[in-house]
Amino acid sequence: MKVTIHKLFDYLLETTAADPPECFIGFSLARSPRLKDFLADLDPDLSLDWNGASFLGLPALRQRVLDQAGLKLNPDTVLITAGAAEANYLLFRQLLVAGDEIVTEAPGWPQAGVMARAIGAKLVEVPRDESRGWELDPEAVSCAITPRTRMIFLTNPNNPTGRLIPEADLRALAALADRHGIWLVVDEVYAGLEWRGPRQPAIAGLTPFGITTGSVSKALGLQGLRTGWMICQSAEVIRDAMILRENSSEIMNIMGEHIAEIALRPDRLGPALDRARTEGRAALDRLHRFVTEEPRLSWHRPEAGLIGLARLQGEDGESLARALLQPPYRTFLLPGSAYGLPGHIRLGAGGGQEARLDEGLQRLSQYLAAK
Repeated sequence: MKVTIHKLFDYLLETTAADPPECFIGFSLARSPRLKDFLADLDPDLSLDWNGASFLGLPALRQRVLDQAGLKLNPDTVLITAGAAEANYLLFRQLLVAGDEIVTEAPGWPQAGVMARAIGAKLVEVPRDESRGWELDPEAVSCAITPRTRMIFLTNPNNPTGRLIPEADLRALAALADRHGIWLVVDEVYAGLEWRGPRQPAIAGLTPFGITTGSVSKALGLQGLRTGWMICQSAEVIRDAMILRENSSEIMNIMGEHIAEIALRPDRLGPALDRARTEGRAALDRLHRFVTEEPRLSWHRPEAGLIGLARLQGEDGESLARALLQPPYRTFLLPGSAYGLPGHIRLGAGGGQEARLDEGLQRLSQYLAAK
């Protein structure tokens, strides 16, 4: 079946084709480093061919991936991919066929729905409870499973609400996957930016059916490297994904592999996450004050990550988002319709000073006051 575009990407394509916004209340990743920050650690004689060591990805990078996830697994459980999106894509294509069912959360990352429709699989959505801070009930996930279910796909921290799945619930979901023999794929791209408590355990370490996907895009601001991974204890899944990747992005880009390995070294990773957390917390504080003081908005402050969903009173989110792009506002935020929630808007605290967040919030306030 033909792959259809999801609303989130469709909106981004449409709005970025017009005049670029001046302010952003929608950045989903930490402030991006510059290439010069890595030059001292790069070998100028580095060949720009593939890594020459492994089709799974640079061995040193695969070890760094396991270390940052807190996993004591063999590096061969890691496959380097072109971002977490490719890792997810390879898993959907490899593990699902027409007629299968995939259980996912709502709201959640819309890639699951796009791929389910393209494959001919049935998407079964389990609603997160907004009244309980976007909680996901493991029992509701269990009730959604049928004999046709082949995969559960979740995000942790959740994209777009920033809600964390508590460790006890993660373990309950892992036990559920074990009991039914279902692949449990958890996209963990926002891991490392937790605001309440420690990072949750990586699902790949909790069950042989657990598959963790992630990248250096969000917490480290290295989205342009297009370097991510999947972690899975099944050698067959890793090998099949590698073979499938050979027919898409093929082998990883050498610059992405080496810069990502440098970024994940402990002496680099710790300070980078500290900076991202400091800047992200301050920006989220400003967002939270704005939302709580604005009578037409309400939200559950994100527990992790740099984005959250705010409920909007008196107007649908897409009308607001489109109007805000026009002069004199020229400010970007994402409508909740990108996640099937037209009565919401997605607010983001990433991007650093270049996002001009405070100015964007002033313009949003002016728009709301004028309505």
